[in-house]
Amino acid sequence: MSGALGGLRVVDCSRLIAGGVLATTLADHGADVIKVENPRGGDPLRTWLRDRGELWWKVYARGKRSITLNLTRPRGQAVLRRLVRDADVLIENFVPGTFERWGLGWDVLSAENPRLVFARVSGWGQDGPYRDRPGFGTMVEAMSGFAAATGPADGPPTLPSFPMADMVAALAGATAVLAALRHRDQVSGRGQVIDISLYEPLLSVLGPAVAEYALDGRIRIRHGNQSDNASPRGTYRTRDGKWVALSASTPTSATALFKSLGLEAMLADPRFATNDARVAHNDLVDAALSRAIGGRTLDEMLDLFEKVDLTASPVYDAADISKDPHVLARGILMDVPDPVLGAVRMTAPTPRLSAAPASIRWVGPPLGAHNREVYASIGLDDTEIEDLARDGII
Repeated sequence: MSGALGGLRVVDCSRLIAGGVLATTLADHGADVIKVENPRGGDPLRTWLRDRGELWWKVYARGKRSITLNLTRPRGQAVLRRLVRDADVLIENFVPGTFERWGLGWDVLSAENPRLVFARVSGWGQDGPYRDRPGFGTMVEAMSGFAAATGPADGPPTLPSFPMADMVAALAGATAVLAALRHRDQVSGRGQVIDISLYEPLLSVLGPAVAEYALDGRIRIRHGNQSDNASPRGTYRTRDGKWVALSASTPTSATALFKSLGLEAMLADPRFATNDARVAHNDLVDAALSRAIGGRTLDEMLDLFEKVDLTASPVYDAADISKDPHVLARGILMDVPDPVLGAVRMTAPTPRLSAAPASIRWVGPPLGAHNREVYASIGLDDTEIEDLARDGII
């Protein structure tokens, strides 16, 4: 099956993660994604974990066709204009203004293909005083309020250990691309520009933090795994050095938790009698639970909590995920064949469509692996392709 987006052609000129994962999401659902890379080294993502077979590249660039094209040269720019004539979507994530400097602005591209959807990814957006700032996810995670609200109360603002801002922007961007395509096909008959910043999608994920501040000046503070709205809630170390996560803020679940751990006396204490009271005394709640849970193994805790129907789970790392029976039963992980590593394990596409399921066709390809077939498809003959190669254009 070709997937829900079979027949859609995407030209992906982005580098690294945000724009790349946007395109990969479309590829998972059947789009023909042509990855455009500089002939000298390709996407910088290829260098990440290169000593382990370009692992990041093979995961994040899965399902794409790779071509090389030097966009800094006029001949390369002319080739891109030919590529977009038959494309539905063009994705780029260069510093704002770069494509205009190369003669590839919206006025030029839309003249080549009025139905083109042009997705432009940047750190801060295509306008505004920060548009020319470096757009790395770390800066966005710091200025979005995420870091300020994350980490222990007595510790520093904490950044995520994975490219959160990029991934959130990629998913938001994929949604916007589909909306723009529907508008083209059902309303206007024409494409449009999509301005995707890393900053705004991550800011929106933080929910009503700005609304709270506007209402009464409240600013969220760091408090580790505790919650402003629910108690008990957190992760707790067990006797065997493992961790259990739990949430028990409703009257029924809090009562079951305290009784199961022999902490019935807390139920009669007004400091712990209601969820609001427990939130106000979260440190005391955490201390009591840490002592009680710390005397038992993880398996003992999970068995106990299951008997009283509490929402609790082990804290997993990659090794735990890889052997979890639910993960295995649902096929959440899949091994994609690779000529170098034999296979690359990665998460299967999600969510799942019943009538047009997504799929992973292949791992991120070698640099320029599809040059000849792609360039032939836009009318270049062997002589022209070889001439472009000699000139360093491809």
